[in-house]
Amino acid sequence: MKMVLKVASLAALLAGTAFPAMAEDLLVGLATAQTGGLAPYDQPSLKGLQMAVDEINAKGGIAGKYPIKLVAKDTRSDAAQTALVAQELVDDGIKILITPCDADPSIAAGQITQAAQIPTFSFCATTPTMTLAVGDYMFGNYPADNVQAAVLAKYAREKGYQKAYVLKSPDTAYTLKLPEYFATAFKAKGGEVLGEGTFSMGQQDFSAEVTKIKALDPAPDVIMTAAYEPDFPAFIRQLRGAGVNTPILGSDGIDSPTTFGLGSLVDGVVFTTAGFATEGSPLAAFNAKYKEKFGQDPDTVYIANGYDLGKVIDAAVTKADSTEAPAIRDAIASLEGVEGVTGSISYAGTQGMPLRSVALVRIDGGNRSLVGQGVPDAADVPAP
Repeated sequence: MKMVLKVASLAALLAGTAFPAMAEDLLVGLATAQTGGLAPYDQPSLKGLQMAVDEINAKGGIAGKYPIKLVAKDTRSDAAQTALVAQELVDDGIKILITPCDADPSIAAGQITQAAQIPTFSFCATTPTMTLAVGDYMFGNYPADNVQAAVLAKYAREKGYQKAYVLKSPDTAYTLKLPEYFATAFKAKGGEVLGEGTFSMGQQDFSAEVTKIKALDPAPDVIMTAAYEPDFPAFIRQLRGAGVNTPILGSDGIDSPTTFGLGSLVDGVVFTTAGFATEGSPLAAFNAKYKEKFGQDPDTVYIANGYDLGKVIDAAVTKADSTEAPAIRDAIASLEGVEGVTGSISYAGTQGMPLRSVALVRIDGGNRSLVGQGVPDAADVPAP
């Protein structure tokens, strides 16, 4: 959480600040969480985006003529507040909106920007139906839930896991649908789902679920959940405390400093994420640049993910050669092979969720190790 607090200070400087826009300036609004449960994801993403914007503006702006101006307002991790802030930013004259790392508030904001014909990205919401729920001005910026689920299911079966238990929460589309996509993909590959449990986000007491899992006979070979902080840390503490050492598969939401601060409790956990810094890779080069700038290694891939969104915006506005919102939208929808530090990013031929690689990462001793990465076969990806 120390990192989040530091990054929050950046957002505080931007919060509610309206920048005077010149004729060729590109005004980008951020209806994102500076506080609340989504802040540990939105704030690192914002820091990465700010890095990209600083680099672009140092060269005179996009294509050397369109400087980017950011306007950030706190959504407080609340969907209703996100919609309110989105309307305020539209009234401020933004040409692009960026929304939180969750589908529900992103959809709430997207319904406003769809009507206003303003292209909108979620920093890292992964629900594949998000763009369908809004319309053709809504875009994702992260590997979709069903894509991550396919990667996790393939790994589970390759490890020989036959019986799985799934833990989900109906409180958000992410915590509900990603485990359901996993169950679908796991069963399609011959696995069996022994049972499933539910939790309320923020409940902190998982004793009933832990007791249920411990009593299963036969025991599951693996547990899959899309829980993230503060729920995932609470769950794994209580699960391991009860002596249940079943392997756990998680998703990108657990890639946070809080998870890695749990020490040996999370050893062996495998999760999906947007990228992994192998030697000589663009992500490794980005991490080195980040360390030189801030004096420490980046502690989550969301920083690089935000940086890559800056690259996508750069590519789209360059292609449109315009700061007019409809022209930018059309350019985004036709982008192919944008080279980000986390990999190649394409929107052409999609319904707004980008085609991009997924990395599988294992936690051991507080460190990440790469299990594998790539784009899953389309036939293995459950339908949205």
